[in-house]
Amino acid sequence: MRYRLTFVAGVAVGYVFGTRAGRERYERLRQSAQRFAENPAVRNATESAAQSGREAASKAAGLVSEKIGHRLPESVNDRVRALRDHRTPMDDGWGTSNS
Repeated sequence: MRYRLTFVAGVAVGYVFGTRAGRERYERLRQSAQRFAENPAVRNATESAAQSGREAASKAAGLVSEKIGHRLPESVNDRVRALRDHRTPMDDGWGTSNS
């Protein structure tokens, strides 16, 4: 019985110290990630990648419209046309409901 009690006490102490150390390590990692994301070079690279992605999506939307546009519902055709017209992603209407 004494060994079980010692084991349980050891597990409890290890758990407390482990969670405390884990939380401190998590906070350090979070701060490092935040500093990394705020770096101007990283921000520029992210914005450049996003712009390239938007351009590729616009080209793909144009191809889809040309190839199978006549087979798609009119609402989808309207949205594809909006993307092709280079409207900003916030204005494309893709996440909005019609109600």
